[in-house]
Amino acid sequence: MLNQNQTPLLNALKANAARPHAPFYTPGHKRGAGIAQPLADLLGTKVFRADLTELADLDNLFAPQGVIQAAQQLAAEAFGASQTWFLVNGSTCGVEAAILATCGMGDKIILPRNVHSSAIAGLILSGAIPIFLNPEYDPVLDIAHSITPNTVQSALQLHPDAKAVLTVYPTYYGVCGDLSALANITHQYNIPLLVDEAHGAHFVFHPELPTSALAAGADLTVQSIHKVLGAMTQASMLHVQGNRIDCDRISKALQLVQSTSPSYLLLASLDAARQQMALHGKMLMSRTLQLADEARTRISRIPGLSVLPQLGESPGFVALDKTRLTVTVSGLGLTGFEADEILDEKFAVTAEFASLQHLTFIISLGNTPADIEQLVQSFTTLAKEYRRTNLTLNNHLCQNLISTVSHALHFSPREAFFTVSETLPLIQTSDRICAEIVCPYPPGIPMLMPGEVITKPVLDYLQQIQAMGGFISGCNDTSFKTLKVVKI
Repeated sequence: MLNQNQTPLLNALKANAARPHAPFYTPGHKRGAGIAQPLADLLGTKVFRADLTELADLDNLFAPQGVIQAAQQLAAEAFGASQTWFLVNGSTCGVEAAILATCGMGDKIILPRNVHSSAIAGLILSGAIPIFLNPEYDPVLDIAHSITPNTVQSALQLHPDAKAVLTVYPTYYGVCGDLSALANITHQYNIPLLVDEAHGAHFVFHPELPTSALAAGADLTVQSIHKVLGAMTQASMLHVQGNRIDCDRISKALQLVQSTSPSYLLLASLDAARQQMALHGKMLMSRTLQLADEARTRISRIPGLSVLPQLGESPGFVALDKTRLTVTVSGLGLTGFEADEILDEKFAVTAEFASLQHLTFIISLGNTPADIEQLVQSFTTLAKEYRRTNLTLNNHLCQNLISTVSHALHFSPREAFFTVSETLPLIQTSDRICAEIVCPYPPGIPMLMPGEVITKPVLDYLQQIQAMGGFISGCNDTSFKTLKVVKI
C-alpha cells in the first residue's frame, strides 16, 4: 500500500515555484513578471510562479521517472488501476489514445451511436471502421441510455474480427448500463472493453454510487477528474488493468494527441484531487449524495416537474449516478432550453446542459446547501410564475437523435474527413455524404459524422433544436446555414 497522504508532484511544483532564481526558460511571462495586468488583477500573481515547464525536478509527462511517475502510481492505486496516465488535454485525448492503441487502419471497433465527438476524432485519426449500435432509448423521456449486453453479443457474432468494444458509462444523464455483462461478453472474444467514464471518476469512492468501470471489468477507462472531482478544467486520467491493452501503445498514442508543453498546474491539480479523494472521498461523496437526495426529493414534489428515476427497468439502465439530477420541465409547457434561460437569467442558477424536455445538473463535492436551496427555490418560482399551456412537441423533435440518424456510412470517417469536399447550402445537402462532424452541444453527441449520408429528418432535427435555443457545434459554419459534403 502506498501512502496516499503524499502529493509528490504538487510538492515539487510548490518547491520550484518558491525557489529564487533567474528564469531563462519557457513560459515567456517568467514566473508572472511579464503577465498582462488585467490577467494579474483577475488571478493574482502567485499562480503564475507555479506555471512552470519541464524542469529537472518536475519530471517529464511523456517519459516519467520522478514525481509524475510517483503521482501516477498513487492515482492508479486510488482508482483501482494497474497503470494510470495523467492527461492535460482532457478526456478527449484519452478516448482518442484508447482507439489509436487498439485499432489500426481498417480495423473494426464496436461502439454506441451516442458516443462523444472525441470517439469520432479517434476513428478519423486511426482509420478504424465503426460498427455502430443503437443504445436503448426511452421514447417517453426522449433519452438514450446504454447499449445492452444482447446488442453487443449480436454485434460480436456478426463481427468477430472486431478489435475492441467502446461504451459510454455513465451517460451524460448519469445512466449506467450493465457494464459487468458487457465486459464478460467482450472478453469471451479476447478483446478489450474501453470505457468513456468521463463523468464517473467519483464512483470508486462511495458504495452508494454505481460500480466503477474498472471494478466492473473494463480493461481501459478514461475519466474527467475535473468534471466531478476537484481537478482543474482539462485535467483527466486514463486507467488500464489486465493484459489486453498494450501499455506501450497507450504511451505512444498519448504522445500524438497531448501537448508537448503540458501545464504543471493541471498535472498538480490531478495529484491534489487524488489525495483529497483517497483520504476523504467517502465523506465528501456522502455529503454530496445527501445534497443530491434533498434536491431530488424536493423538486419531485413541485407540480409540473419530475426527475429521472433512480433505477430503470431495462438492461440499458441498471443504475443511476444520484449526483446527476435531470429535471423534466415539459410539464410546465416549457422546453428545456427556455427553462435553462429563465433559471440562468432570472435566478442565477446555471445547469450543466439543457435538452428539449429536460435540464440536467451536476451536484458535486463543491456544491453547498445554499446551492441546493437556490436550485429548489428557482424551480418553485419557475413552476408558479412561468407555467404555460402544455407543450406540444414536433414529432421530429420527439424522436431522439439516435432514432433519426441514418447509420449509412459510404466512407470510413477518416476517408471522408480527408477527401475533397465542398460547402453547400443546407437545403442542397440531403442525401449527400457528410464531410464534417455536426452535433448539438452539449452533450457533444454527433448527429452527423464524416462518411455518413445526410438525411432530411436529421437536418430538420438540427434546425429545430437550433431554433428552440440549442446550438450546433463541430461544423465549419456555426450558423448552420451551410454544410461541408464530399465532392462528387
